[in-house]
Amino acid sequence: MATQFKVCNCNRTMPLDLRAGERLGAALGDKPLAVATELCRREAGQFLSAVDGVDDVVVACTQERALFTELAETRNSVAPLRFVNIRETGGWGAESKAALPKMAALLAAAALPDPEPVPTVSYKSNGHVLVIGPAARALPWARRLADNLDVSVLLTSGGAALPDERSFPTYSGSGINIDGWLGAFQVKWKQANPIDLEVCTRCNACVSVCPEGAIDLSYQIDMSRCTSHRDCVKACGAVGAIDFARDDVERTGDFDLVFDLSDAPILTLHQPPQGYFAPGADAMRQAEEALRLSQMVGEFEKPKFFLYKEKLCAHGRNGKTGCTACIDVCSAEAVSHNGNGIRVNPNLCVGCGACTTVCPSGALGYAYPRAPETGRRIKTLLSTYFKAGGSEPALLMHGEERGAEVINRLGRAARAGERLAGVPARVIPVSLHHAAATGLDLWLSALAYGATNVAVLITDQEAPQYAEALAAQLAIAQTIASGLGYAGTHFTLLRAQSEAELDAQLAQLRPGQAPQNRAAFNVATEKRVAMDYALEHLLRHAPQRPESIALPQRAPFGAVRVNKDACTLCMSCVGACPESALQDNPSHPQLRFVERNCVQCGLCEKTCPENAISLEPRLLLTESAKQPLVLNEAQPFHCIRCSKPFGTLQMIENMVSKLSLHGAFAGNIERLKMCGDCRVIDMMENKREMTVTDIKRVQ
Repeated sequence: MATQFKVCNCNRTMPLDLRAGERLGAALGDKPLAVATELCRREAGQFLSAVDGVDDVVVACTQERALFTELAETRNSVAPLRFVNIRETGGWGAESKAALPKMAALLAAAALPDPEPVPTVSYKSNGHVLVIGPAARALPWARRLADNLDVSVLLTSGGAALPDERSFPTYSGSGINIDGWLGAFQVKWKQANPIDLEVCTRCNACVSVCPEGAIDLSYQIDMSRCTSHRDCVKACGAVGAIDFARDDVERTGDFDLVFDLSDAPILTLHQPPQGYFAPGADAMRQAEEALRLSQMVGEFEKPKFFLYKEKLCAHGRNGKTGCTACIDVCSAEAVSHNGNGIRVNPNLCVGCGACTTVCPSGALGYAYPRAPETGRRIKTLLSTYFKAGGSEPALLMHGEERGAEVINRLGRAARAGERLAGVPARVIPVSLHHAAATGLDLWLSALAYGATNVAVLITDQEAPQYAEALAAQLAIAQTIASGLGYAGTHFTLLRAQSEAELDAQLAQLRPGQAPQNRAAFNVATEKRVAMDYALEHLLRHAPQRPESIALPQRAPFGAVRVNKDACTLCMSCVGACPESALQDNPSHPQLRFVERNCVQCGLCEKTCPENAISLEPRLLLTESAKQPLVLNEAQPFHCIRCSKPFGTLQMIENMVSKLSLHGAFAGNIERLKMCGDCRVIDMMENKREMTVTDIKRVQ
């Protein structure tokens, strides 16, 4: 199926004319493109003609997305409609006249088929909201929300009168714990105040008799003023709402939504769960969050962002913990320990992809979209860019929300004459669901495809651990590129909150050296396979070809070093290795190692009972990385009875030395030098001899 491209120079504010249309058409493998001037106004007919068919339609305008969508609906159009921004990302800026290759690249990427659908995660909310906070803040919002939602209130302090009418459940407490997500929150707290608001009838008897005036119409006792007369307890009488010695203080409740009006959020996660809102004391934010909250009633779906392959996971074996990278980086606490593997809670996952970026084995993969689909987009961007005559391309990977906002503001500021250059012509923005959603496999592939820079843009929206993880992973990629002799800086983390900061950092990007021959492979589904493809291409065309490259700690490649004097070849490390990097030899006492398989998880190091193993992060670039290397071997010990080899000489000697003085073995120490079969035979013969001796004694 063909694709129709609708391009507009936005009232002649971009350098797009007839000649530019011809060049764009040539780069896109199509006839010359017609360039409109007012596609959203006088020339809307061109758009309507395009959507009357069934071909895909790519509109090079995102500002008027809503208008074009509405126009298509008036025609009952069935044509797939896509939008791409070529204005703020390149058409507006100091280098706009040189940005045509980038525009062609963005148009080509927008024309790609939609990614494969992914499983979804469902939520169901009946609108039962718990409002938490001081009475003066929580009660007014509870009254407003009660018109449309099923409201409960948990007061953390008094100071405001409770409503005359008991129109919603009201609790008080401290030590609040919140667990769950939209439609499935469980909240626990302690009934700290002597007055239980759900039992209290609000008769004011306690208020009247309190000699210290420690009780007001919030019906909570100010313990700093109370002198324990207990007149209030007597006044409450059989109602029993006041108890200074309450044993049962634990309270719990299930809610669909949580509106936390505490000064500091109870949940301190950088990415709190869906359905939790914590605007604090800011009145404007309270109103905004209340509006969002009121709309979260019904059934909702989101993509399941990740794929987990437990067989590849290097988290743990036999009770030992190895790699914890995914758990450490997750800002939503969606990843947790689960025996020898990990568990990812899809309801808490926000789709940042940081866990997949740091996963050394590829056990966790990003699914929205999958790596091969993102790889195809990167490859299309770069190949089209080169075809259109571009050179030294830089990819600017950014989140689709805050990152895109900063880029668009930069483009508008450059057009408005604010002394900002805008996005350089060679810098191609790559929108991602989240800035942390790509990693070494895609970055190295981009370099193999000809990108001279891969920059990842983060803003204040990203969690601090994401920034640290991205910086560490980018440093690994740069170490590899530099170790292969590619000159310059290729992989960069940009931190910008404003258009001015981004403008300054983009101006500092200098092209790194890329391979002269661009790769043709497609990004593989398996992360390790994808990295192998990229590394093989980069090595084949590298200015330098070292045997190995030393890498930073926690890199996903490396060697295992064994202290032969300490190692007893017990093979505990072989049983612990999740990637088959460490192997035994069934026919000989040998510990072997395949370096290409190693992910440096550290399970072997932690499992070794002799502390004989250490790790060396590095990238071995010779063929020997794929071949089994003997790390340690020993002379086999031969059974003293049948001469069959079993165990190792060192192991048997150590065992005999340690057990010879033990009372249970002292009389049968020679048996330790026998194989299993001979040991049984010797035990039976010894038993027979003892039996014969006993019979003779009886006779």
